Amino acid sequence: MSVWSSNAIWWHVYPLGFCGAAVRDGDRSAAPRLRRLLGWLDYATHLGANGLLLGPIFTSQSHGYDSTNQFAIDPRLGDDSDFDALVAACKNRGLRIVLDGVFSHVGDQHPWLLDALQQGPDSQYGDIFDIEWEAEGGPRPRVWEGQYSLARLNHASATAARYVTDVMGHWLARGIDGWRLDAAYSVPTDFWARVIPDVRQRFPQSWFLGEVIHGDYPGFVAASTVDTVTQYELWKGIWSSLSTANLWELDWALKRHNEFLDSFTPQTFIGNHDVTRIASAVGPHQAITALAVLMTVGGIPSIYYGDEQGATGEKTEQLGGDDSVRPPYPDSPDGLLAFGWPSYRLHQELISLRRRHPWLTGAVTQPLHLDNTHYSYRVTPRSASRTIDGNDDGAASDALTVTINLETDDPTPTVTIRDGRGDAIWEQQRA
Repeated sequence: MSVWSSNAIWWHVYPLGFCGAAVRDGDRSAAPRLRRLLGWLDYATHLGANGLLLGPIFTSQSHGYDSTNQFAIDPRLGDDSDFDALVAACKNRGLRIVLDGVFSHVGDQHPWLLDALQQGPDSQYGDIFDIEWEAEGGPRPRVWEGQYSLARLNHASATAARYVTDVMGHWLARGIDGWRLDAAYSVPTDFWARVIPDVRQRFPQSWFLGEVIHGDYPGFVAASTVDTVTQYELWKGIWSSLSTANLWELDWALKRHNEFLDSFTPQTFIGNHDVTRIASAVGPHQAITALAVLMTVGGIPSIYYGDEQGATGEKTEQLGGDDSVRPPYPDSPDGLLAFGWPSYRLHQELISLRRRHPWLTGAVTQPLHLDNTHYSYRVTPRSASRTIDGNDDGAASDALTVTINLETDDPTPTVTIRDGRGDAIWEQQRA
């Protein structure tokens, strides 16, 4: 894993939504909308983030995950000069940039795909795409998860591997620091194992995050050579245990999380562009409880834009079902409503706490007390976890104890975080 990534805290942004670009109906005109992000970089650094995890920014048919040219900025967001301005502004502030690479599939109107369908399997682009050449009615592309507008790449093809390597190298050379690999779980691991080492030869400090939802996380990391994967098990364990007052589920998720930390450092989150907002899932007060867990366990965390302001929004399974979790932001933080700033300040406090304890990236947890509505866990550095006992004063300096109390009629804080000496260093008071 890259040296710098162990200290990363990401502000995750879906640029097409954030910057006000229409994904279906509305104003799809070319405009330098990407520059809207420039007015938010100080906001991100003041939050405590040191990196931007950006959703798709390449030319696409609609929502960005149906690309038609991965070597070009989507005209709805601007052009190369707007991208260069963003990279320069981020570097001036010490912000890393990770881009969303959709290498499982492309849009069904991708010009290379249309050329291949017309010219045949031996044409210039015929080997890049997964095409059923002998299909009834003529050649047709195989699609991603039943989505007919999303045509699969041919991941068995050396040509496709070279194409993805070229795209990655192009943007790394332009100043980014890594890649989020969309739907990485749907691509054979041997494809990633051919591509990523080649890219690392040119860019040894590049970082690769694979989107994996279910399955064998450590096995995927080892076989694919990615640095990490999205920790959906922990995400589910956090929101579900809080919404149902069943902290046994959180304890189970943290035990699994400890196992994953034996082999890699998971990318952790409580919100992203594909899920219901945490404040909608558990309520605004427990959204901060969820954040307290996120910031006191091992991993490389991200904050999804809007969550730091207590934004709400529900993901639904229908056309436009992502819109409420991918909204536009104003031109600058001055345009935000007043109600969200207390949540922002609590995010600052918890991110600051994490930064003061950098060992938390690889930390493991040990349960101390557990019932449905009460949970205490001790957090220690991985190296110390094998030997610590509660009376080891030397090791205790690198330890935290987190206590969660979900009883609504109890006046004590919902969350208390104590240092190794037992002193309370952060509390979430009752709403």
